[in-house]
Amino acid sequence: MDLGIKGKVAIVTGGTKGIGRAIVETFANEGANVAFCARNAQEVAETEQALRAKGVQAKGTVLDVADAAALRAWVADTASTFGGIDMAVANVSALAIPDEDANWETSFHVDLMGTVNLCKAVIPHLEHSDVKSLVAISSVSGREADFASGPYGTFKTAIIGYMAGLALQLADKGIRANTVSPGNTYFPGGVWENIEQGNPDLFGFAMGLNPTGRMGTPQEIASGVVFISSPLSSRTSGANLLIDGALTRGIQF
Repeated sequence: MDLGIKGKVAIVTGGTKGIGRAIVETFANEGANVAFCARNAQEVAETEQALRAKGVQAKGTVLDVADAAALRAWVADTASTFGGIDMAVANVSALAIPDEDANWETSFHVDLMGTVNLCKAVIPHLEHSDVKSLVAISSVSGREADFASGPYGTFKTAIIGYMAGLALQLADKGIRANTVSPGNTYFPGGVWENIEQGNPDLFGFAMGLNPTGRMGTPQEIASGVVFISSPLSSRTSGANLLIDGALTRGIQF
């Protein structure tokens, strides 16, 4: 299926690991040019090389999304380098789950304001695009109460609300805004592998909640993110797309 994004430009925060890495690779596989950021210089360089090997333009930048000024400068530089921006994905999370004061501060600046500042910086560029997509990565922990309902879950809920508001506010400009909420997603070096090794009781509890008997993969999440970003999903705005293998029980009206 041709998603209609070949030659378009996607900008993604946190593109070197897990879901973020799968997102940038899936954009590249569809022929889109990709700008991404992350904090580890070596991982940024390796990911950039891998994306360019797919025959697209790719540029990685070492960046902490909590630095609002640097984030805005990165967006402006991306638009200048690539000649515009068509799709944006706010993916970075601090993954600060324990209910501690420092985690509330970190989650606010990274998860919530990282999303807000990316969207604010990108929107003027999307107005010149014919794709005009904003996507933020939330979580099932933002959809319903669970063990992560402290700083992590609270700000993931706020992201869903923020994106729904943008969808309404920007509809007359043709800009779409959606949220994707993954369920438990397992990958080497990820949070669930760490929990499996450090807290096997919690890992076993979480596995027991998954009706499919397994956790998801980054690619399963990325496929949904790239599709909802594409023109084939042009009527989808203000949605919270759950990709969780029937993990959540609440009915969305």
